Amino acid sequence: MIPKSGNRFSDKIMLKQNVIIATVRVTAGVLIILLLAGCAGGSFGNSAPAAPTPDTTMAGRWILTAPGAPSCGVNFGGAPGARTGKVSPEGGCPANFYLSRSWALEQDALVINDDENNPLAQLKFAGARFEGQSTAGTPVTLARQTVPAN
Repeated sequence: MIPKSGNRFSDKIMLKQNVIIATVRVTAGVLIILLLAGCAGGSFGNSAPAAPTPDTTMAGRWILTAPGAPSCGVNFGGAPGARTGKVSPEGGCPANFYLSRSWALEQDALVINDDENNPLAQLKFAGARFEGQSTAGTPVTLARQTVPAN
């Protein structure tokens, strides 16, 4: 509230000062928010977090599981840090996964392809494993085989 002094000229000056002070406070608040958003490492207004990418090498034996089907071992080939490689499924894989021949990390997903380079599944990195669906809509999980401790 602006105190009235009875002098119209003084009242106008006080009103201008209060408007300027309020504007400076709002501007400072916006600048602080923008600076804090920059310190957080993300862009301002981007509500979706960046999809994690696996920091693991795909090469090695993984276990493929699907509901209502036996699990199977799948051997992934590729150099450390490779974004593509070969796949060698072991016997008994669910659905068409016995046709798996190659893999590729595309954007935020692992795509498993058959011998004609048609996708069999698209999986997203979820913690220490990949989860997603086959192209037929079957839920699929791919987890690194763990070596039991003695």
